Amino acid sequence: MATVRYTAAPRRRDELLRRLEESGYVSSSTAAAELGVSEMTIRRDLGQLAAEGRVRRVVGGASLVDGSAAPPFELRRTEAAREKDAIARATLPLLADAGVLALDAGTTVATLARRLPQGLTVVTHSVPVITACTGRDDLEVVALGGTFHRATRSFAGPATRAGLADLAVDVAVLSATAAGPGGVYSADPWDADTKRAMAAIADRVVLLLDHRKLAARAPMRVLGLEDAHAVVVDDGATADQLAMLRERCERVVVADAGSAP
Repeated sequence: MATVRYTAAPRRRDELLRRLEESGYVSSSTAAAELGVSEMTIRRDLGQLAAEGRVRRVVGGASLVDGSAAPPFELRRTEAAREKDAIARATLPLLADAGVLALDAGTTVATLARRLPQGLTVVTHSVPVITACTGRDDLEVVALGGTFHRATRSFAGPATRAGLADLAVDVAVLSATAAGPGGVYSADPWDADTKRAMAAIADRVVLLLDHRKLAARAPMRVLGLEDAHAVVVDDGATADQLAMLRERCERVVVADAGSAP
């Protein structure tokens, strides 16, 4: 139950925008419950924001549009930085026998890109990952083109998918907007499509999830947890969340964020 009712429309819409800028996606039902108003009221608010070009309506809620005042990638990059670094470090042993990686456009994956060992070939559609890897002479980079999305700092769409179709990788390292018993989810249909395409060309899939993703919701299902060979999560996950992951995934690695520098 909400402790404060957001009855004034301007204040309520400002709060919806704040949540969108924080996570990239807002669920109508969750926002209604937390803001103390009806789901229909939230739908009207999101409809008005969409009419103003500030959000994009998606199934179950809304996501930010490209060109929003505060790009989601920049916001997400600084959130849970200690947890993301711990996850990146804990992921490295899982890549020891890999020669070719596919890296998606998540901020945790971008953190991993800065820690990769030498001698790898990296396939990616993420501009931050491309930037991190092309600054090193000991990595090969296959950069995927497509339609540029400012919100995720990445390329997506038919051209990206076509580029992946002709490739094969040892490991696809993927992130998510949300994860739960039903699987792994994204807030953006093109992002979800690119993740699926990466998983399809990989011998193994490794999921990187900071603990906040296990309490989040997003509309676009990417794949099931059982489709991943390993999940790396930080130690902020609850015992119940870890049990859920272990029931569904072959291997769960818990990263110690408390020891991260």
